[in-house]
Amino acid sequence: MKKYLLIAAILVNAVVFAQVGPKIEFKDKDNTIDYGKVTKEEDSGIRVFEFTNTGTAPLIITNVQSSCGCTVPSKPTEPIAPGKTGKIEVKYNMNPGPIRKTITVETNAVNAEDGRVVLKIKGEVIVKPVENLLEKKTKSPMMQ
Repeated sequence: MKKYLLIAAILVNAVVFAQVGPKIEFKDKDNTIDYGKVTKEEDSGIRVFEFTNTGTAPLIITNVQSSCGCTVPSKPTEPIAPGKTGKIEVKYNMNPGPIRKTITVETNAVNAEDGRVVLKIKGEVIVKPVENLLEKKTKSPMMQ
């Protein structure tokens, strides 16, 4: 009987102690920001992922890395205190075409596997149509 009580006590302690430490919770659903359909001329390409340290110790963002050079992330330089929020800014270069990029965030968070969290951006950069007012229309509205 004592053996079972000892095992139960060890398991309870393991569960309790596993929850202690910094935790990272992102505001965006599925850690994804959707740009939608945007144009380079009308959009800077900058988006912000907001997160909160819901843990009991300071959260440290050690590295933030993009899947390609067309996306440049920036991370907080100071630890995020428990209960406080932080931001990871992402700038996409707005090349025309679909946007499907990932950003890997490395932290000391206990609620993320190996302290890593994957963020995603998606959307589409479209080319803004150029209308030449000097060019004659080939079809008139009456001919349709």
